[in-house]
Amino acid sequence: MTSLLLYQRIAQQLADDIRRGVYQPGERVPSVRKMSTQLNVSHATVLQAYANLEDQGLIRARPQSGFYVHQSPALTAATPDIARVERPGLVTRGSIINQVLSESRREGVFPLGAAVPHVEYLPVRAISQQLAKVTRFQTAKSFGYMFSPGYEPLRRQVAIRMRDAGVVVDPSEVVITHGCVDAVHMSLRVLTKPGDLIAVESPTYYGLLQVADLLGLKVIEIPGDPTTGISLEALQLAANQWPIKAVVLTARLSNPLGSTMTEDRQRQLLRLADNYDFKIIEDDIYGELMFEQGTTRALKALDRDARVVYCSSFSKTLSPGVRIGWVIAGRHQEEIERLQTFTTYSACSVTQMAVAAYLENGGYDRHLRTVRQEYRKNLNLFQLAVQQYFPEGTQISRPKGGFILWVSLPARVNTKEIHLQALKQGISIAPGLIFSNTEQFNHCIRLNCGIPWNREAERALMTLGLLATQLCQEAGPES
Repeated sequence: MTSLLLYQRIAQQLADDIRRGVYQPGERVPSVRKMSTQLNVSHATVLQAYANLEDQGLIRARPQSGFYVHQSPALTAATPDIARVERPGLVTRGSIINQVLSESRREGVFPLGAAVPHVEYLPVRAISQQLAKVTRFQTAKSFGYMFSPGYEPLRRQVAIRMRDAGVVVDPSEVVITHGCVDAVHMSLRVLTKPGDLIAVESPTYYGLLQVADLLGLKVIEIPGDPTTGISLEALQLAANQWPIKAVVLTARLSNPLGSTMTEDRQRQLLRLADNYDFKIIEDDIYGELMFEQGTTRALKALDRDARVVYCSSFSKTLSPGVRIGWVIAGRHQEEIERLQTFTTYSACSVTQMAVAAYLENGGYDRHLRTVRQEYRKNLNLFQLAVQQYFPEGTQISRPKGGFILWVSLPARVNTKEIHLQALKQGISIAPGLIFSNTEQFNHCIRLNCGIPWNREAERALMTLGLLATQLCQEAGPES
């Protein structure tokens, strides 16, 4: 048995003991030395097992003391309800989305709105060092044009990282883009024409609605479950009635619900795509932030009929500012490259080279492991704070990774009003109305938990909870 399987077995055994109550919250688990002696394994193997349990949020290390079972209050709030299907139509909320986003970008506000990780959770110093080296030692290349499909060493590193998502591709199959939205935008331009119908999850990422508006596409929103993702039953009913050209979704950690599709449901989705002859654009931007890596593969990993166009980026893990994403388009790659060549050429030369050097030199996996732990902790603290400070009846999502939280308030609360009042008090949120072309989520908000938990964060949530409670009282009881 390999050491990898051995440490996983040790971690699973201890996890089972914790869940059965053998070790209670706050209690110390056996020391590394003791566990090593009991099981006749190396200290390194036990440390790997304990690191795995830390990643799962089951234990915490205390300096100079050992490892203890993580102790936290129970999260009892319900998960958000599922949306209903409404008829397809052109996007009509483009202007209000732009308005809300413009309001939220004010200087000096506490950033609970935009899904942007705090600089503390980004490897800024390491990227800066690589940028300095690239501009100093490869001046001519770094300040010249970079053409589609992008910098070959970076495409090679992306191909290597795709193995972790279960996707086996050659570097030649990767096209570097200006972030994930650029990848989705080009994919839609290649796969559709104005007036075509696309299906999206509901609620959905507002940037996708903006892209659909720009391209003149009709949109039908398919309900998404906060746990299992897009409703395949509703998608099939819609496909029976309307000619869906493409489905755009996130199989791992959807935005804003945070849902993750099981492998079985992913296979069902691919069968639907084959039966109804539509393509799938997979936005996997949060995939590397799954708390338990290796448990869920990307949808593209199961694609045997070239139905899935895969899009992702480093915006949520390395830096939103480097603008490095990629698309794996299969048979549509030549069209993507042609489109890119006559629009943007490729992403910035300097940042492509710097990111490639950073990935080549290692440290990225260690960085990911650290931020996953931080985001798991933050999500738990934010969830408990919302449960404590928000009005009775509030529902909270349970994402298995990432750093965004979907909060559903009592239906009589209009979160556009909370958004405006919170801005006056220096707090930004993302109100639910921007995540749909319908009126279904006007009582919801998305919260950014990719910021350090501190007194300011808690005060901001207390303020939001007070505003929500006041609006509940003003609206009166549920009818």
